[in-house]
Amino acid sequence: MGRIFGTDGVRGIANGDLTIELAMNIGRAAGMVVEEAIGRRPTFLVGKDTRISSDMLEAAMAAGLCSAGANVIHLGVVPTPAVALLVKKYQAHAGIMLSASHNPFEYNGIKIFSAQGYKLLDAQEEEIEQIVLDNIKPYGIKTADEIGTISYADSAVEDYVEYLKTTIPCDLSGLKVAIDCSNGSASVTAEKLFGGLGARCHILNCTPDGKNINQGCGSTHMEGLCSVMRQGDYDVGLAFDGDADRCLAVDENGELVDGDKMIALFAHHMKGQGKLKNNTAVATVMSNLGLFKFAEKHGILTKATKVGDRYVLECMLQEDYRIGGEQSGHIIFLDHMTTGDGQLSGLQLLSILKETGRPLSEVASIMETYPQTLVNVHATPEMKAALDRDADIKETIQRLGAQLGDNGRILVRPSGTEPLIRVMVEGQDQQEISAIAEEIARTIQSKG
Repeated sequence: MGRIFGTDGVRGIANGDLTIELAMNIGRAAGMVVEEAIGRRPTFLVGKDTRISSDMLEAAMAAGLCSAGANVIHLGVVPTPAVALLVKKYQAHAGIMLSASHNPFEYNGIKIFSAQGYKLLDAQEEEIEQIVLDNIKPYGIKTADEIGTISYADSAVEDYVEYLKTTIPCDLSGLKVAIDCSNGSASVTAEKLFGGLGARCHILNCTPDGKNINQGCGSTHMEGLCSVMRQGDYDVGLAFDGDADRCLAVDENGELVDGDKMIALFAHHMKGQGKLKNNTAVATVMSNLGLFKFAEKHGILTKATKVGDRYVLECMLQEDYRIGGEQSGHIIFLDHMTTGDGQLSGLQLLSILKETGRPLSEVASIMETYPQTLVNVHATPEMKAALDRDADIKETIQRLGAQLGDNGRILVRPSGTEPLIRVMVEGQDQQEISAIAEEIARTIQSKG
């Protein structure tokens, strides 16, 4: 991770850590870096989610870009993957999404995409940081007719939705779907997409007011959708996060189908169709043991990366794999999209249900989930940095790991997007793994 950029772009409290000055200067520096790379005036797409701070940061970002001579095309409220898609379709030179994804409304973030629709290269992010923080070169402030212009793409939502419709071979008629939009970006796309393909949709949490994004809803708060599914007559429930790059599902009985189970059933389906490139699915070290056991049983290879969609994507690109993702529901279909896309995942899932005629509970039963406990410990940057060196923490983890033996595992890691150290324990006995996780968490807290 860099000093500004984390594992998923820049993120912080809007007007706190993430000020308008910082946003403007990142815009200036990004404009300079891209202009130097292409040798001419660049065009940037700028999208945003529904946070109250997004308009403010959008204005600051556009001002910084234009002052550096870049042209700006505003996309309005769109999902993050729409920026990644449209930057190629509109032949822009870079794209920027203003979103803090699944975080509460007071946070916001800046994600930058290349002309190819991938997250910006580490070297380019580092150069932006050095311009903003270290003043390695003065800002390229333009004057007169070299100042950039601002325009608006009125068809951005429609162009994105129409593309997603082409990624499945059937319509969705006959399926009854409950959809939780998290009062975020999916609020402007979900009905057009799923309803447009013939599904009977019950749309939830699609009235954003700038402050209710992710608030007790969406993929980080699944209890509401689970309740709706238990009380209603629906085939499947889909929940997205604030910028709609994640999707979790709920079966017809109200039971959660998480990202690991979705990866398992997608990989299994793709293998059956002869589309699982190199017979491999990519997951992360946080994925449930059940996913890896499922893969072994079905003759599917797995690769486990560090946590973060950028690491999943990096592995997929380097070794030519087509499906990968995270337990959180951030899933990448490299045949269709250059980044995780929650609504794309939802479409692929519904397509499988339509094709097989089987209920989601049956389809998802191919993978058994091992009991897993996750404890988040609030941590300062100093605590994160010292995590791997602290003798007491290392001894505690080794001792309790030996207690679990081959029947489980322990993973302790600093979060790349939040001030947290995450303690994850898996095993066969829920009471045992909960006690182990709490003991490790107490040991870490004692160092704060």
